[in-house]
Amino acid sequence: MNRTIRGSVARKRRTKSDSFTSSCRGARSRLRKTGSQQKIKVLVSADRDRYRKKRDFRSLWISRINAIIVQNKEKIYNIYSNLMFNLYKSQMLLNRKIVAQIAILKGDCLFMIANKIIQK
Repeated sequence: MNRTIRGSVARKRRTKSDSFTSSCRGARSRLRKTGSQQKIKVLVSADRDRYRKKRDFRSLWISRINAIIVQNKEKIYNIYSNLMFNLYKSQMLLNRKIVAQIAILKGDCLFMIANKIIQK
């Protein structure tokens, strides 16, 4: 019986699994068993952190808006929740991401919007 040579197929399979663990240190990048365990861990973390990133960005936007409101000398709004509630009530279609960008880049513009809401 002839000898079957599977070099190319096995090499493709190994390089595919090595792509996940190539950046790891130690045995995780060299050994097959620990490498496959690390691959599973990488995939689980990627799936979990995809949803966590949304949560983290939302809290970042909220803290940015709140920081700008607190720095305001006129004290139009001293609480973040009052500002967002009044934006919602006046049917302004500004989400937290846009409001945070306005607050960072043009802080005066945010206070102009806030004044307009109060005057209504």
